[in-house]
Amino acid sequence: MAADQPSTAPCAPHASQPTLPHPMADPGYGKRSAPAQLPRTERDSAQLPPREASIAAYIDRLPEGADISVKTPAKVLPYGQCALRTALNRLQDAGHLRRGSECVAHDEAPLWVTRTFFSRTARDDDWWAAFSRGDAPPEQQRQQQRPTRSRAFVLLAALGRATPAPTLSAADCAGLEPQVTEWFERGATEAELLHALTDGLPAPIHHAAALVRRWLTDKMPPERAAPTHHRTVLRTLECGECRAPGSAEALIGGRCGPLPTPSTLPPARPEPSRPPAYAAA
Repeated sequence: MAADQPSTAPCAPHASQPTLPHPMADPGYGKRSAPAQLPRTERDSAQLPPREASIAAYIDRLPEGADISVKTPAKVLPYGQCALRTALNRLQDAGHLRRGSECVAHDEAPLWVTRTFFSRTARDDDWWAAFSRGDAPPEQQRQQQRPTRSRAFVLLAALGRATPAPTLSAADCAGLEPQVTEWFERGATEAELLHALTDGLPAPIHHAAALVRRWLTDKMPPERAAPTHHRTVLRTLECGECRAPGSAEALIGGRCGPLPTPSTLPPARPEPSRPPAYAAA
């Protein structure tokens, strides 16, 4: 009789493959992804040590509002609280993470909630400062083989789908693009433009581009006063060590001053209490 072969001992779970579902934070709190990030690649965390790269990849795939305080990931990942605290601080140093607060607008009473902002793409201090003001610059996308088409070009190219005629060539769309852009600058919508260019078409159409150019000129709408929307971003960043809020420009690497020694570290901040139900919005 053949001897039974013992099975291989299971390996410890990897940080990006937790065995338990990750808990969510209280409504309105938890992880918030930074805007304008590049698509995921295999080189996103190549500059980080293996442990920090694994934790960063795991956090990146968590949904918005996931609890990424030190205690909660320690219950899911194969790392203790001390190791996770060190790893999160290193992610902060590398520009992937910032801690802060954000105001949840409400008609009755604005509410400040704690956020942990995470960016798959490493950012410098200037970018995080601009982000706290609400005017973070968009990420420079990699050059694509096909040029990005404007809103006006796309509408002209779709005319043949809205009606059997007129159908424009790529050169026609490029030549008529400035006129359609002027329509948009005057407040016209896509529906208004399609109606103006397809309603009452003659049959047959001998020169589609000339007809569209003439109608764009003759039916040009008057200038409309565009409504102004003043959006005030209420967001602050705080020191990753002492948790004191401060000017984003003064937070070098997410910290407001020299690194404290273990004996001078402040006591752990208590977990925030559950906010009112409207904070979930």
